[in-house]
Amino acid sequence: MKTVSGAMIALFALATATTAQAKDDPLAPTSRWSAYSAGRAQTPPMGWSSWNAFATDIDEDKILGSAQALVRDGLAAKGYRYVNIDDGWWAQRRVADGQLLIRSTRWPSTVKAGADPSFRPVTDRLHAMGLKAGIYSDLGRNTCSQAYSPDDTDLPKGSVAEREVGLYGHIDQDIGLYFAKWGFDFIKVDGCGLRAFGADSEKVVSAKYRALPPILNMEFVARSNIPAVQSLFRQINAALVRDNPDGDYLLSLCIWGAANVRSWGKDFGNISRTSDDINPNWGRMLTNFDSAAKRALYAHPGSWNDPDMLYIGKGDFDAAHLTEARSHLSMWAMINAPLMIGMDLRTAPKALLDVFGNAEVIAVDQDPAGNQAVVAFDSDELQIFVKTLSNGDKAVAVFNRGGVPIDVDLTAAHMKFRNATDIALVDLWTGARRSFRDTVKLHLDGHQTLLFRAHGTHGLDNGLYLSEQPGNVNPAVDGVVQPAPDPTIHRSASGWQGTRGSGERPIYAGWGGAQPDSAPYGEALEIDGKMFGTGIGVLANSRLEVRNTGYRRFTATVGVNDSARDTDRAATFTVYGDGKPLATSRAVKWGQAGQPITADVTGVKIIELVARADTGAAPLPVTWADAALLTR
Repeated sequence: MKTVSGAMIALFALATATTAQAKDDPLAPTSRWSAYSAGRAQTPPMGWSSWNAFATDIDEDKILGSAQALVRDGLAAKGYRYVNIDDGWWAQRRVADGQLLIRSTRWPSTVKAGADPSFRPVTDRLHAMGLKAGIYSDLGRNTCSQAYSPDDTDLPKGSVAEREVGLYGHIDQDIGLYFAKWGFDFIKVDGCGLRAFGADSEKVVSAKYRALPPILNMEFVARSNIPAVQSLFRQINAALVRDNPDGDYLLSLCIWGAANVRSWGKDFGNISRTSDDINPNWGRMLTNFDSAAKRALYAHPGSWNDPDMLYIGKGDFDAAHLTEARSHLSMWAMINAPLMIGMDLRTAPKALLDVFGNAEVIAVDQDPAGNQAVVAFDSDELQIFVKTLSNGDKAVAVFNRGGVPIDVDLTAAHMKFRNATDIALVDLWTGARRSFRDTVKLHLDGHQTLLFRAHGTHGLDNGLYLSEQPGNVNPAVDGVVQPAPDPTIHRSASGWQGTRGSGERPIYAGWGGAQPDSAPYGEALEIDGKMFGTGIGVLANSRLEVRNTGYRRFTATVGVNDSARDTDRAATFTVYGDGKPLATSRAVKWGQAGQPITADVTGVKIIELVARADTGAAPLPVTWADAALLTR
């Protein structure tokens, strides 16, 4: 009979205690990477979606014609592979067994004698072209077009129950239909059904639809039931795993920045919408861009911020506005956004096909390192974004948000390159080359973006700062206790209500989240009067997960940021390696010098950076200044 030694019993007890602590204490190390990694999105998805081109007026000819255009014009070969059927494809749900039925009059190939219409012939044709197929649904009983369409021409027909075509109450059945039976590879899940069908809504009062108590609210985050929304996405994920045993699927969360999803979407799906719908107006593009641009730590290979589809091809981004079209694609590529074309490609002019097809810009978006660009210079008129690429080069975007020309100094420091060595720039739109040291002067026209690939000597010769590799840093707990809207996101006059009402208000929660090279609320990284040019700013009572790709040492200077309003509370900083404590600082208060902290991380896979403080009336911003992973 085998016996268990006292040491083994103690080890088991310690492991049990650690597991229990992790359940009770969100700051306890878990030694795992918790951001979403299921499905197929190691790089941001690229493709075409029907909504911006056709809204609900879709049919087989339009979808397959667009797919053929992707192939014919060489865009599929450059990575645009998903062909996504958005809202408008349903006929109804059969009440007897819950089966969804296709508007087969518009999809003739779906018809088969003696059987229900099936999208399998459509997805088979897309797959035969080397493409992927995407479908649309909603978290609620009903969809966005049913909530907001001005007429019912393209909407499901039949009784109230027959027109309930959303996922609510049918998650397992519908996911199985879409993926296992119909062969789709991608699903966009909207949320209007959880928002627009309250008992007092006109559509419910008129008896056209059944009431569903709203659990999503765009205007006020506290009026969303976040756990309930997350529970529905968990059910969807379980169904996707079951019906895609090869893991070849992609889940798009589309709840438009509501319910604080800009903080947790990274844990529930492959792409997550950070804002309301885009439209073809420069100001609206700025709103959508801003909703994702300063969330670099909330996007990683497998889970990407989604500021909505490209609107190149209409309005301010049509063939008469190529400067704006190039800026639109450039900035989406810099922030690793999905590149989903939204125009009718069957009639796309060559000038716009050339924009979509710029291989150098696409490569910035698809770089395998998965680092979303970080803000190196910030103002209302002009921004500079820098992204560390997998080969050590930097992608640099100088973005003129305004409509008037501007002169700019681009410096080596913006790129974290040494200023005394040569820096080579390649313009990714013109191919022009130049080199400089320290500073180069640039001129931009209104709405222009200069996009470069830059090669130089890194400021660190034996490693990378954490802010240079946000794709490897995950704020598993970002310290935000009461989600609040971000007031820095551009508020345009061209939203869905136009200038009716009092204008757009701050609505996208996430204010105070973890930031690279900035304090959580946008101030500089500064500890006891000493400014730091790089680091991670986050609130106390946070836990950052860091993937270690072969480095041997972690170093930082830690302290309470000078932007803190609470000058009495102290914070303690601990570095963990694969769940084990490696280094801990002493308690540090506001006005006290930063404390150096270093840890040997040789062989460690997951580093966790935990900052703890007693609870208080105000959030406590803390800083991991100069945080870096080094080879020696």
